[in-house]
Amino acid sequence: MIETNTNYKTQILEAKSGYFGRFGGAYIPEVLKPNMDALSQVFFESIADKNFVNSFKKACNDFSGRPTPVTYLENLSKQIGGAKIYLKREDLNQTGAHKINHCIGQIMLAKRLGKTRIIAETGAGQHGYATASVCARFGMECTIYMGQKDYDRQRPNVFWMETLGAKVIPVQFGSQTLNDAVIAAFKDLIAHPEETHYLLGSAVGPHPYPVLNTWFQKMVSEEAKEQVFKIENKLPDYVTACVGGGSNALGIFFDFLDDESVKLVGIEAGGKGKTPGEHAAKVSYGKEGIFEGYHSYFLQAEEGNISDTHSISAGLDYCGVSPILAYLHSEGRIQFDAASDVQTLDAMKMIAKYEGIILALESSHSLAWAIEKAKGLSNEEIILVNGSGRGEKDLFITMKHLQPESLQFFMEKQISELRDE
Repeated sequence: MIETNTNYKTQILEAKSGYFGRFGGAYIPEVLKPNMDALSQVFFESIADKNFVNSFKKACNDFSGRPTPVTYLENLSKQIGGAKIYLKREDLNQTGAHKINHCIGQIMLAKRLGKTRIIAETGAGQHGYATASVCARFGMECTIYMGQKDYDRQRPNVFWMETLGAKVIPVQFGSQTLNDAVIAAFKDLIAHPEETHYLLGSAVGPHPYPVLNTWFQKMVSEEAKEQVFKIENKLPDYVTACVGGGSNALGIFFDFLDDESVKLVGIEAGGKGKTPGEHAAKVSYGKEGIFEGYHSYFLQAEEGNISDTHSISAGLDYCGVSPILAYLHSEGRIQFDAASDVQTLDAMKMIAKYEGIILALESSHSLAWAIEKAKGLSNEEIILVNGSGRGEKDLFITMKHLQPESLQFFMEKQISELRDE
């Protein structure tokens, strides 16, 4: 029997005002208020509708392949010594990440709202890839905004999005990363509010997006909680996830929120150092503010402007964090730490070598933390890591760092062959 102690889950799901403590809200132009109000109404009506909930679960099972398993990383755990490390396998979803969960849910809401056009932002490309997939599946027009830097470094996912029929627009202003893609998408929504649904890719933004995407992702922890308990006859001692905006973290944390014995740890992008522009650790180094429609922690320069960010992983290269995570951190329910680019690459190599799993660079941040934490724990303790995505998309990033000569040879050979053709 699994017992719970507090009521964070209820607080979050019943926050129809859009506020979580002092965080959240909907700081938006008046032209967008009808869109957000309509989306909020249809969302809360839909999750109370058994037919909608059953249809959502069926789509996740039939199209995405849920439930995803948990895998005991036995070889890695024994190599490290200490705690057992388990991996929740969201990398095994259709399109290779957790993003497909809220994409299925949101496109079903868009259909209920009578929308005919979907727009989205993407960083690492996994959200864009998932959005393009559900648009193809549900027959919707699709436009995806992607910072020019991410467009270049995540080229495999750009190719798949375009193959699926999406129009991918590289954003060339600002830092040309995820933050600027979000801004470009909101500009599009302002210009086309009636026919467009903005399929926002994380638990950020104005209400109702934070609670909406959390609801569509919470099945990750619902599955994992049962799976670990069935194997070990106990809950994990630690649950950890990487944190960009916060969708995968809230997905794996949610069903453990009221279990006080389970420590929840979010891992941010420590990047190359602590200097502004060298990392993307919002909770660790950011300040409270209002940006992109919500109140949370943001990385800001002295004068209050949003500062540049950096992460080896495009999906964590974002300036803000979910207001729900900000609230839970202020309550002391979730701890935060950071993993550097170097630690992340080392973790990615270790899980490949010892477990035969190619893990996304985003998820490898939390695995890096788990590896270090496990060393100081007993072998009776359990760490559950959310494997939020698979790493094939990172091919050109990881090769550049790990096998630069091989990458150069491969690229030169491909260019030579193209010229010969």
